[in-house]
Amino acid sequence: MPTRGLEDHIVDHGILDRTVRRFRDAGIVLPAIAELAEPWKIPHRIQRALAGVRPDEPHPLNLFRVHWHNGPDRTTQVPVPVFADLPGELTGVDARIVVAIGDLFPMIRAHKVLAAYGCLAPRVITGQFDPTANRAIWPSTGNYCRGGVAISRLMQCRGVAVLPEGMSRERFAWLEDWVTDPGDIIKTPGTESNVKEIYDKCAELSRDPANVIFNQFAEFGNHLIHYACTGPALARVFESMRATDPALRLRAFVSASGSAGTLGAGDHLKDAYGAAIVAVEALECPTMLYNGFGEHNIQGIGDKHIPLIHNVMNTDIVTAVSDAATDQLGVLFSAPAGLDYLRARRKVPEPVLAALPEFGLSSICNILAAVKTAKYLGLGSHDVVVTVATDGAAMYGSERERVLARDYPLGFGEAEAAEALGRWMLAAGPDDLLEPGLRERERIFNLGYYTWVEQQGVSLADFTARRSQAHWVDLRQRLASWDGLIEEFNTRTGVIEDL
Repeated sequence: MPTRGLEDHIVDHGILDRTVRRFRDAGIVLPAIAELAEPWKIPHRIQRALAGVRPDEPHPLNLFRVHWHNGPDRTTQVPVPVFADLPGELTGVDARIVVAIGDLFPMIRAHKVLAAYGCLAPRVITGQFDPTANRAIWPSTGNYCRGGVAISRLMQCRGVAVLPEGMSRERFAWLEDWVTDPGDIIKTPGTESNVKEIYDKCAELSRDPANVIFNQFAEFGNHLIHYACTGPALARVFESMRATDPALRLRAFVSASGSAGTLGAGDHLKDAYGAAIVAVEALECPTMLYNGFGEHNIQGIGDKHIPLIHNVMNTDIVTAVSDAATDQLGVLFSAPAGLDYLRARRKVPEPVLAALPEFGLSSICNILAAVKTAKYLGLGSHDVVVTVATDGAAMYGSERERVLARDYPLGFGEAEAAEALGRWMLAAGPDDLLEPGLRERERIFNLGYYTWVEQQGVSLADFTARRSQAHWVDLRQRLASWDGLIEEFNTRTGVIEDL
């Protein structure tokens, strides 16, 4: 099979030479992955220059903000990632549900920009992607295509977004502002549940050798950068909490499957703390749980297949959340009546209320799955379940309008707020949850065969190699190799010396 972006040596020196010239002329410096994992290691001259750059500006220095340590102003750097510690007044559980905030990432206000960098940068530094000739194709149902377009623009590459036509209006509005050509937004049939249609379009586009497909479901750079950056960032959040309460234990990491990239952070947290890895999907399309299918509106989490980069055999719990829950809680967390109810009747603290706009649909899905996990494991006040808020509510204003018209035609008041919280959050339980044994993990793993071997041409040997944890540990060696190549690349461009 193609090596899915895993080369750690220079493949084409001619392409690399052209790329060096392009980056030199454009003044582009690439951050090492280790610098995105520990951004205080970013050279001081870059940090000084970055101070004059706005976080949503298409400026190449914003590559150095593609990390979890952006402060609330999105310009300064903080030692511990910003997070929300959700209390029992909101969640109904004693366990600490802790949510790292992805809304502070640059350009797209979502952590998928990190995944896009982890996929494109290795191709650039190994001479596999020619920014003077190639187009970067970013297939997505959520924020990954926006992250890809942003990273492409910062790297003077042409980025193309491929996404279902039924995604939120806000996604398309953002893309229209960022692509270099309106034709670089390609709409495929369907909505969140139509991943196969995206693959089919990419297969068509791949017939043109100028197009390079960055399929997030199969790009191991997506997994690796979350292992290297998101995992340690979440560990710092937990350690900051344990500094004031040494009795705390990190019991689980929760993430919607989606491309499975973010689940790579769970591998790090499991190695470091023994935390269980919880993979979440939409109840309306329960592929892992029940070999099921269907359609849903938890935008950004994908479905109907098992990503190639999902380390299935290291997954401890699988659960599902209904899109009815995320739709209605999305209204609750944004409507004035909902916030008033949470403040007056539930006594939810003001800092938590202030964080609610940072929870988009997939973020709410993660939070609900964390609550379900806490109840299933019987966790108490000294137990921590950590998850991520992939993006904020700003991407879903049009979706909330639709839900209000559909579910609350007479208006959304205190009674509706109480019903939404009680039904979807407080009553959430360990239903539609599986703690898979070996045979169940193998069943889920085997589901990937039909997508990757039969449809996408992955060799059976490469597909089955992913059963072994040694395979995933071996992948991590690329991280140091890529950083060495990034250093050599930056030395050749000489841009950093001019800052």
